[in-house]
Amino acid sequence: MRLGESVIDDEDAWKSVSGTAFGGVLLATLVILIIHGASRDGWVPILDSANLALHEAGHPLVGIFSDRLMVYGGTLFQLIFPITVVFHFSRQREPAGFVIGLVWLGENLLNIARYMADARAQELPLVGGGEHDWTEIFMRWGVLAKDVKIAGLTRWLAYVLMLGALVWLWRRYKTQKNAEMI
Repeated sequence: MRLGESVIDDEDAWKSVSGTAFGGVLLATLVILIIHGASRDGWVPILDSANLALHEAGHPLVGIFSDRLMVYGGTLFQLIFPITVVFHFSRQREPAGFVIGLVWLGENLLNIARYMADARAQELPLVGGGEHDWTEIFMRWGVLAKDVKIAGLTRWLAYVLMLGALVWLWRRYKTQKNAEMI
């Protein structure tokens, strides 16, 4: 890798992408997005149940270090785990795993956006009752009245991240296929 090149742009370092791997990642992403869109609450059952478990585990674990920061722990843990997957597969130079991690991160952002948008309305059922994280966070930041706009931006970022990841994987696959034909 030359000075100034990003890790993602270093084409030679990444492993190849099979048609099966690309198709699997594309199918998994489409299934996630279809279930998300078809669900009244935007809930992808297995995936979002796991995300919720990570979210809820984050509160007391961050709370060990600071009561004031405990409210951020849920969202922080929801993001840390897919980001860890992204870094792991990036280091392994596995493009399909890298993109699956980005899709998981994007799906978590959709989930977080739904929670953000509910900050004032507080209609979502909360696990164990308690206070609404994003109501507290947005009140601290002085942006509670902008909850829906911030959620919309987060949702847009999620879709861009997922689409960008798929485009990146597609381009790698096509470039590799074209190189094999030469």
